[in-house]
Amino acid sequence: MPFREVQPVPRGERTMDSPSPDPTLDALREAFLRLDAALGERIVGQSVLTRRLIVALLADGHLLVEGAPGLAKTTAIKELAARIEGDFSRIQFTPDLLPADLTGTDVFRPQEGRFEFQPGPVFHNLRLADEVNRAPAKVQSALLEAMGERQVTVGARTYPLPRLFLVMATQNPIEQEGTYPLPEAQLDRFLMHVRIGYPDAGAETGILRLAREQALSEGSLGASRPAMLLTQEQVFAARRALFSLHMAPALERYLIELVLATRDPAPYGEDLARLVAFGASPRGSIALERCARAEAFLAGRDYLTPDDIQAVALDVLRHRVLPSYEAEAEGLDGGAIVERLLQRVPLP
Repeated sequence: MPFREVQPVPRGERTMDSPSPDPTLDALREAFLRLDAALGERIVGQSVLTRRLIVALLADGHLLVEGAPGLAKTTAIKELAARIEGDFSRIQFTPDLLPADLTGTDVFRPQEGRFEFQPGPVFHNLRLADEVNRAPAKVQSALLEAMGERQVTVGARTYPLPRLFLVMATQNPIEQEGTYPLPEAQLDRFLMHVRIGYPDAGAETGILRLAREQALSEGSLGASRPAMLLTQEQVFAARRALFSLHMAPALERYLIELVLATRDPAPYGEDLARLVAFGASPRGSIALERCARAEAFLAGRDYLTPDDIQAVALDVLRHRVLPSYEAEAEGLDGGAIVERLLQRVPLP
């Protein structure tokens, strides 16, 4: 969706083209940009997905990715995990999955006469929850609780999850039979809801070329694990650095006004007032600010602009806006409502 051209919000004498004066910040940014470029070489035609993964890593949140099969969702998170310090696990959600299959369970050791906790796959740093809507509600809630609380409770004991903890959950939009839709209240646990589509002809050609190269390199002596581009300490340092970026008061008011508009859109048109049943929670405001800061960080600025907010607003808010029955009857979802609000809420 094209957005209106806006003027940057300066800080002091800085201009849009001025480089960051902090060499440490520049070094961190370069590391993340190298990661973005490395993912772009391996994931062709899905630049939005790879960018959102990096934004989620910076903003310390989780992704819900919706797209047809075969669009490199699994490959994207695996390529990311191969290039940062940490471990990775993939969980295939099925109707017979149990919460203990994710969280782990207490195992009795008869030789020692005691129970010992056996951690489940949720204790890895990066997690792919594949087709999360295929598992029943109790399994979904076990994952979403771990995402929200960063801990797992088994029996009478609570176990903390790793400090670096990112979940990318996927769901298939073309199949509804045998699925368990995620409740709207639990969707709020996800930082962003990203929808991806098919690549164009040029990207499809690149995919074929890359697939041939990978097939030729399989089993060759030159094949090796990709070089690690980010350590966990660099990730944590970059997360702290995000909050040093300047956010003008007028821009903060714009962000809040945008979130408030999802709750009460009447001031921006009577046609919008009847389309919204529930709007974004304060968690949406926090997520929108963090993602906008990540966008500004990757753009090479030490301050935020309205473009940073608008670039991520759709993916941050679409799953937090519950459309009314009238909106659903017209074929409108939360994303369509957010797009209209982006056009009508005045820029600072």
